[in-house]
Amino acid sequence: MYIIIIGAGSIGSNLIDMAVKDRNNVVVIEKDPQRASAVSSEHDCLVLNGDATNNSVLKDADIDRADAVISTTDIGATNIMVMLLAQEHGVPNLVSVVHDPENLPVFEKTGVTLIENPQRLIAEYLYHSVRYPGVSDFIDLDDETELVELTVSQDAPMNGQILNESHESGVLPDGCLVVALQRNGDIRAPRGETTVRAGDNVTVFTDDATLSDAVTAFTGNST
Repeated sequence: MYIIIIGAGSIGSNLIDMAVKDRNNVVVIEKDPQRASAVSSEHDCLVLNGDATNNSVLKDADIDRADAVISTTDIGATNIMVMLLAQEHGVPNLVSVVHDPENLPVFEKTGVTLIENPQRLIAEYLYHSVRYPGVSDFIDLDDETELVELTVSQDAPMNGQILNESHESGVLPDGCLVVALQRNGDIRAPRGETTVRAGDNVTVFTDDATLSDAVTAFTGNST
């Protein structure tokens, strides 16, 4: 993919690293000369030291070729302007960080994909790591439901349990659904007759009311 990344701060720099390592054709636009120089020396990509809200800078980045533009700056007005300009150039995939919730209506009108308040996402991740140490990853779906990834422990109540019997026996709480299971590197869609075993990585759909019980069921850790 041909990806233009706006900003090389803490978010942008990690994104640049991932995009370059994945062999994408990456162009970075960074206003700060020191940051621009640092990215240029560390990554095999084109780095433009300039203002991404300037249409001529976007043209220098060959924006008409871009498959995606991702704006990661901490200035809301810059991100909005970049998205509007990229939209005018017909870029098919537009993604932006949104720090201030008050800017959401403006972004939503442009039809971009939004990453809302990354600092809060980091805080939630850290809190989950402490509150639920058995959870290796999670995604908030809304205010009441989320997907969590768990590794089944040897002493977990779910170890050796058949899924369609686990709800009936009360081992797996209501409101909790196993949507994926990884075993020995193979990912499969679990069926009712699937037996959960220690070492399995399970992805579980759960609501907030049953999250703690779900973690206990698969890891044996009470929270």
